[in-house]
Amino acid sequence: MSTLLAAASAASQDLAQLAAGSVPSGPPDVGGGAAPPGADGLLTVLKWVAWTVTALCVAGIFGVAARMALDHSRGGGREHAKGLGYVLGACLLVGSASGIVGALV
Repeated sequence: MSTLLAAASAASQDLAQLAAGSVPSGPPDVGGGAAPPGADGLLTVLKWVAWTVTALCVAGIFGVAARMALDHSRGGGREHAKGLGYVLGACLLVGSASGIVGALV
């Protein structure tokens, strides 16, 4: 019990020292920065990748819908909800990619 009280006392002294000093109020502002030379080509490639992935997401939805329609005509079709969930999850990631990166940077 005495070691617990000693640890609490030491922690309160450390907090008092921190409060007396100047503590930064938030993360440092590093600014927007400047793009390196040749960044235009990289942005063009990223736009192509984004367009291609978006087209693949649409094709994935069409593919799952086609499989569901074929299996429905055979009396099935309920098993494809898992596949549709994966495709829609990928669509959500593609749509929110820039927002996620913006929040992390």
